Amino acid sequence: MKTNQSTKITEFLDQQQVQYRLLPHQTPAITIEDTAQQRGIAPNQMVKSILLRDMGNRYALACVPGDQSVDPKKVRALLSWRRMTCVELDLVPKLTGYQLGTVTPLLLTTSMPIIFDHQILENSEVTISSGSTMAGIALKCQDLLTLCSATIGDICRAENNHIDTELAKKS
Repeated sequence: MKTNQSTKITEFLDQQQVQYRLLPHQTPAITIEDTAQQRGIAPNQMVKSILLRDMGNRYALACVPGDQSVDPKKVRALLSWRRMTCVELDLVPKLTGYQLGTVTPLLLTTSMPIIFDHQILENSEVTISSGSTMAGIALKCQDLLTLCSATIGDICRAENNHIDTELAKKS
């Protein structure tokens, strides 16, 4: 679907012949709540992407529903890595190719494992960032999983224990 809000993500999806819908925002969307409202969706339909690193400076992108938080201990166990923590905010653009609030699991500038929490699969369609704060993209969950070669696991933190609330406002 060609659009007038073309980004490297929309161009990639067009090239891969993946069907998607562009979800324009009226204003730049920064928080999960604002983004969900502007897209007309529930927060759990959004894929929130959190960049983690281990003590050996290996990186992984953990993806959870927008209303959930990542549990770094679960990601560490899934990858069999040592202690993991969120990446410093100023490193996110360099490592992903995206500004804060626009990180998506596609076309990352640094090669790394991508882990999806199994709850994401509860929605047949999900939304991701277009790479811009002015639009999101809705696509089939299965298409997204295929495109980013994600590993599926249980990586959400138990409720009321949100490590990434301030670190990743949306994806």
